[in-house]
Amino acid sequence: MSPQSRKYAKFGIPITIIVLALGYLAYSGVQETKSYYVTIKELNGMGGSAYSKRLRVAGSVQPDSIKRQGPKVEFNLVENGLVLPVVYTGSETPPDTFKDNSQALVEGNYGRDGVFHAQMLQAKCASKYAAMPTATAANTPAPNPEAASTNLPK
Repeated sequence: MSPQSRKYAKFGIPITIIVLALGYLAYSGVQETKSYYVTIKELNGMGGSAYSKRLRVAGSVQPDSIKRQGPKVEFNLVENGLVLPVVYTGSETPPDTFKDNSQALVEGNYGRDGVFHAQMLQAKCASKYAAMPTATAANTPAPNPEAASTNLPK
């Protein structure tokens, strides 16, 4: 082997190992954080594959189902008459908008016990994000561009 070949091998092999290690770390990181969005109906129809995937499920919080036990919150999500029991054990407390009849999105794993074990919880209150009624918008006066320009310095 020539000195030139040994020089390339001396630097090429470690660089190849580093590139392969970084590629593996990137691939495994993407696989770990990837989650599938499914409805409650789809979740019920997934069979055994539902237990091995990270999932996101949305629905309405069933009234009177929220039970707080320290950092753990148990509640039911409802969608088209189907009920999904959820146990949230995330690091953050549920948002203020998390209450009965609010829309919620949970991310986590579906357990063989039939309970969705969530590590992430997002909630919104439907009334808070409702569109402004058109009658109110029609009664709002339009801004007067001439009045606005009189306040500008000259």
